[in-house]
Amino acid sequence: MTIRNRRTRCAATCGCLLLFGLLSLTPAQSQDNDRKIVKKVEAQYPSILKRRGIGGTVRLKVIVHPDGSVKDVEVLGGNPALADSAEKAVRQWKFAPGGESIITVAVTFDPNS
Repeated sequence: MTIRNRRTRCAATCGCLLLFGLLSLTPAQSQDNDRKIVKKVEAQYPSILKRRGIGGTVRLKVIVHPDGSVKDVEVLGGNPALADSAEKAVRQWKFAPGGESIITVAVTFDPNS
């Protein structure tokens, strides 16, 4: 192994250690899909999509503050035409108090309901 390769490997190792050190300083967030929903706002089904029989499930990642309010919502998957409505509704949800956590939720739109 040449000196240049050793230096490159050493620099890469130091960079990784620094990155892991910085990540350990960020606040911990737990994955908690058992957190109770205290207030659940139903998503508004876009009428044009319902009439056309377009439905589906939108999956969302929800970051919840310790007081139970929603801090942030990220769409993980589902019909993009329904995602905006699902996100707006979930932003109004309220969860039971606890530590800051990440919850994965699914909002289903059924045109037959």
